[in-house]
Parts: sequence; structure tokens; C-alpha cells
Amino acid sequence: MNPFEMVIGIVLIVMIANVLKARYRAQHGIVEDENGNERVAARDNPDAARLRDEVRTLKERVQVLERVITDQRQTSDLNLEIEKLRDR
Repeated sequence: MNPFEMVIGIVLIVMIANVLKARYRAQHGIVEDENGNERVAARDNPDAARLRDEVRTLKERVQVLERVITDQRQTSDLNLEIEKLRDR
């Protein structure tokens, strides 16, 4: 086998591997983001959209609850500090 045939063989192997890789990704819904990270693409079905909306709503509610809890804690801590100063 001369070097020219070997180069053509390597190129063919790489091309076939890339085609098989693209086919596998398409069948399994794997996409690549701009950073090169792979992830499974969300299927466009109504249940997935509904669940995404529900998760977004729940995250917003958790953020509000966290804010309320931390605000109340700061207020109660402030009240305790004021009471300590009054007791002196």
C-alpha cells in the first residue's frame, strides 16, 4: 500500500465515522451548544412545554419565599439587637 492510498483510506474512515456520529446524534436527539457541550434536545410536545412552564413558575415562587424568609430573619435579628440595646 503506497502512502497515497493510506491517506485516502484514513480520510474515508474519518468521513464514515463522522456520518455515523451525526446519525447517532440525530436518532437520540443530542445537540451541541455554542461551548461544545452536548445535551439531549427537548422534544417539542405539549407535556414538555407544560412542565417547563410549571418549573419556571415554581422557581419564581421559591425565589419569593427565599426573599420573604431572609427579609423576616433580618427584621427579627434587628428587633433582637434593638432589645439588647434597650436592656443595657
